[in-house]
Amino acid sequence: MQAFGTLESNVRLYSRSFPTFFSRARGSIMLTEDGRKVIDFFAGAGALNYGHNNHGIKAAITEYLASDAVVHGLDMATPAKLKFMETFSSVILRERGLKYRFQFTGPTGANAIEAALKLSRKVTGRQNIISFTHGYHGLSLGAVAASGNRFHRKASGVSLSGVTFMPYDGYFGPAVDTADYMRKVLLDMGSGIDSPAAILVESVQGEGGINVANKEWLQSIQAIAKETDALFIVDDVQMGCGRTGEFFSFEFAGLSPDIVVLSKSVSGYGLPLSVLLIKEEVDAWQPGEHTGTFRGNNLALVSATAAINIYWRNQIFSQSVHRTGELMRRRLDAISLKHGNSFAVRGRGMALGFDCQMAEIAEATAHTAFEKGLIIERCGPVGQVIKFLPALTIDSETLIQGLEAFEESLAETLNKLAPLP
Repeated sequence: MQAFGTLESNVRLYSRSFPTFFSRARGSIMLTEDGRKVIDFFAGAGALNYGHNNHGIKAAITEYLASDAVVHGLDMATPAKLKFMETFSSVILRERGLKYRFQFTGPTGANAIEAALKLSRKVTGRQNIISFTHGYHGLSLGAVAASGNRFHRKASGVSLSGVTFMPYDGYFGPAVDTADYMRKVLLDMGSGIDSPAAILVESVQGEGGINVANKEWLQSIQAIAKETDALFIVDDVQMGCGRTGEFFSFEFAGLSPDIVVLSKSVSGYGLPLSVLLIKEEVDAWQPGEHTGTFRGNNLALVSATAAINIYWRNQIFSQSVHRTGELMRRRLDAISLKHGNSFAVRGRGMALGFDCQMAEIAEATAHTAFEKGLIIERCGPVGQVIKFLPALTIDSETLIQGLEAFEESLAETLNKLAPLP
């Protein structure tokens, strides 16, 4: 690993957290160069919901490449793009009573967030964006301005403006309805808060610590957006594409956002692809007003179409995600109970967080877990929460092995950190 320290920037992160050479991967198993098997509970930060090298999706990619079809086409019309939009519209949107136009942005989630904020400001003629405490939306300047973590905000090196932060659901504890507070200050002409162009929210905050908003709170936030003539944007970059059980993380609340932001697992194979779903009445763009060289990633559109066809044409896959998520939740709750309920478990579907309360416990546990052959990552304001994002397709045997490795790692960590008698 020494060569990486010489050749690659200091900004590298995961090669430090998981210091080994990964040579191959399939499903939920990664193989190191020396032949060690590692269970992956991170799934490319949520970009590999269907696992590494999913064979069904790979077959569609391989066939497309072999045909010499267009791979890079800017935003030109191609059969791959049309098939994706038609498939997504019929299988995903129509079944949920939703209707959107597609905007293909640059390849990352942050690119899509930037486009959503820019469009909101264009539509409303306003500047202010409402975001939430502990929210995370990316690290380009507009996206990081809407992200709460001071570590990332400080790295921008400039004054970050145009965003007002409001308390997320539960920020002040269960007794305080933060939506009521938000409605009061946004409707009060004397609050000092400018009328918003958009309200940007995650139904489950991933990087913020697996913080879960309840149904009623989300419905209130959507209603406030309507009352204030602001666009309602759901960032489903990490929690979309089935992560919480349904395809969209907001389905359980019956929401109909003006803009939905998708990335990460939308391609189904880890290929870069980001999409805005925008209601027709807010599609105010002029031709060429927002562009991007890699918004026509036809190979990713092919893999995305394959993923939808394989997994989302009926309810079977969604039901399996819910079942697996319940299994994970029960096991993590049992682990917490074993330690006197000193730790909090939260999440939805197969996005779960184990709040260790202290960053050093989470860090040492993740480090020990990797030594035992398990990849888990941390999240939360200071990295105190261990985040579980296994592939939605993980088999039960591998899942149980990974949870056992986590349980052992936590126990060893607590034993090492326990004060001497």
